[in-house]
Amino acid sequence: MANKVKAVLIGGTGYGGSEILRRLLFHPHVEVVRITSVDNIGKKVGDVHFNLAGLSELTFQELPPVQAVAGADVAFLAMPHKATAKVVMDILDSGVRIVDLSGDFRLEDAAAYAKYYGAEHPAPHLLTTKAFTYGLPELNREAIRKARYIASPGCFATTITLGLMPLARAGLLSGAIHTVAATGSSGSGANPQITTHHPLRAANLRTYKPLEHQHVPEILQTLRAAGAHAQTSLEFVPVSAPLPRGIFATSFVDVPAATTPEQLTQAWKDTYANEPFIRIISGGRQPEVVGVAGSNYVEVGFTLGPVTGATRRVVCFSALDNLVKGGAGQSIQSFNVMMGWDERLTLAEPGLWP
Repeated sequence: MANKVKAVLIGGTGYGGSEILRRLLFHPHVEVVRITSVDNIGKKVGDVHFNLAGLSELTFQELPPVQAVAGADVAFLAMPHKATAKVVMDILDSGVRIVDLSGDFRLEDAAAYAKYYGAEHPAPHLLTTKAFTYGLPELNREAIRKARYIASPGCFATTITLGLMPLARAGLLSGAIHTVAATGSSGSGANPQITTHHPLRAANLRTYKPLEHQHVPEILQTLRAAGAHAQTSLEFVPVSAPLPRGIFATSFVDVPAATTPEQLTQAWKDTYANEPFIRIISGGRQPEVVGVAGSNYVEVGFTLGPVTGATRRVVCFSALDNLVKGGAGQSIQSFNVMMGWDERLTLAEPGLWP
């Protein structure tokens, strides 16, 4: 244990916190030394996260941020936006590495944060100076290697961006994007609400925040960094789906009429040929949640439509687990990269089938 990296988890009672612990408790180079929370104080990990019963003697503690990170090498922050920014400001000078799962440090534009998150950012200079590295390894792997502070991407942002990134890389993403993405109920958090209450969720489909979801500016910022035209726009409609885990995104984009299936196939191969967690789906099926639920893997694919005037329609599909690659798993993947380890550590196993 003496040579292991000491990790603290701040905000450990949610589903994201549970997934971080499920991975870090078995990480060969990490010792989880402390877990803090604002509820379930004094309870053991397994008393809150039943799947972890008997695997750790750690209990949830309520501590000021500076005390929470005392003696730690890295802090994973699994708290809501707005609350997280205040914690970061308290611990930024402590020397601890930070992996943040909230949306507080993903954007570079403080005005966009205020518009989509409904509050002025308490430390806008940390956005404009890019103090946090955006933790999408498929785009920023080299920057993550050098980072001390990581802003882990949002679940919808990861799903939609990875579905479209081959077009951005190929210079084919220059106009309007129209996306519909369905998400599982665990994305709404561990505390029950009317929209996640089982009798109202299990046999229902409903949209929420149509055209104004907070991940819109994050997606556009990331796609432009990958090569999309500056004028690229996004209309996004999220859908609440009757499944616990997973996101399935369908994105519609127009490309020049001369675009061929072979050209797109090569674009997908060029983008993801060496990515350990990306699966390009072909051969008669399209991406689906059941192939990735419970894992850090992502399925991506596309269909190219017929020529209509000067354009053809490309429909891009992507699927992942919102708690793993869309949340905790990706944060650990970036952490592994930051530390110079194999990024697949504790993440390589497939999901369950069925």
